[in-house]
Amino acid sequence: METLVRLAEGLGRFSARFVPSAFAIAVLLTLLTMALALGWVGAAPPLVLDAWGGGFWELLTFSMQMALVMFTGYLLALTAPVKALLEWVARLPRSPRSATALMAAVSMALAYFNWGLSLVASAMLVRFIARRRPDVDYRLLVACAYFGLGATWHAGLSASAPLLVATPGHFLEKQLGVISIDRTLFSPFNVGLTLAAVALLTALAWALHPSPERTVRVEPAVLEKLGDFVPPEKPQGRLSPAEWLDHAWLLNVLFGVLGLAWLARHLWLNGGWKALNLNVVNFTFLTLAVLLHGTPARLLKASEEAGSVLHGIVLQFPLYAGIYGIFKATGLTDRIGELFVSLSTQQTFPAIVYLYSGVVNYFVPSGGSKWAIEAPYLLDAAGRLGVAPEKVVLAYAWGDMATDLIQPFWALPLLAVARLEFKDILGFLLVAFLAYLPLVTLGFFLFG
Repeated sequence: METLVRLAEGLGRFSARFVPSAFAIAVLLTLLTMALALGWVGAAPPLVLDAWGGGFWELLTFSMQMALVMFTGYLLALTAPVKALLEWVARLPRSPRSATALMAAVSMALAYFNWGLSLVASAMLVRFIARRRPDVDYRLLVACAYFGLGATWHAGLSASAPLLVATPGHFLEKQLGVISIDRTLFSPFNVGLTLAAVALLTALAWALHPSPERTVRVEPAVLEKLGDFVPPEKPQGRLSPAEWLDHAWLLNVLFGVLGLAWLARHLWLNGGWKALNLNVVNFTFLTLAVLLHGTPARLLKASEEAGSVLHGIVLQFPLYAGIYGIFKATGLTDRIGELFVSLSTQQTFPAIVYLYSGVVNYFVPSGGSKWAIEAPYLLDAAGRLGVAPEKVVLAYAWGDMATDLIQPFWALPLLAVARLEFKDILGFLLVAFLAYLPLVTLGFFLFG
């Protein structure tokens, strides 16, 4: 374990020194894409420039959809019922090992429903468990809270690529049509692989807990700093009509009832769960958040906190859209598609896409936005090899989240709450990654 920790700390130092900010990566990728279009494809400079600038605004709908995934999940995590449920869950463990195993299972279950919910609610559960079980290894507990972002989010109900291609009017509809989630997220392959990954990492969380003499416990000073969301107080005395509306449950309940009624009607008329897509999932989480926050005042206070984590999405997505514009307009898609065809067969292509997507995700932790860049040439290569597009979507999705386990970008909100640095948990995450990667790779080679 000591050797592994030293290796993990070395990887953390490498990341801190050589992996720049997400914005810097997006700019460097833009320059690389321009160079490939000019030098490899031979596109004219004015064409490349026009394609880049014009592409900036082609993915505005997708950008807003992904921002709402994070925003609505965060809102739901701050509701009183979710907090009460997490406090109840925190009372269940009877040993340090069961605490870390439970943390891993809950993190992955929450991420399956919404990755934004998992990030925030898992951070809250870390706080509650650490208060009740101070004998748990705090580093491992926080690492297990991050398992969902590396094992289940892109296989579940907030999966950007599978839900996007299931949404009518998506930017790839002319190329591959609409692919319902029964062919991707709820296919036997995806469900089976998800269950296998959850079982493996939950068992690993149990096995990784150090002996009592080697356990690193949470410091009391850290526990004191782990504050909870504080809802706004209702004004004292006689309320004005505006104040009464802001602190009454009436508007939230009406909105929630209307939202649930629309959702039930939509599912009834469109084939039940097969009608789920990005818009429907975001609508559902927003409706539940409004309903469970109870009053407009509490909802708005939570919205201020939830909105603070959206800057990365708002800043990065237009840059990736510009890269997508270059790929689409210059013929670069065809060239890279030909390269993939030359390196793959029909049987090996899904596994190669999975590994390729994982490597790219480590350096471009985009939360699915790079699907806009990669989808054209991956789908083009799949068509030439006779591989079904839903297999490509799933291979991309699983690769896109695999290296999240060892990539600090999405862990930053969790680490800020937990008062730890990424190097403190990277050793445990690296062990999980080394166990998880062969399982999923083998799955795509055999059944993908």
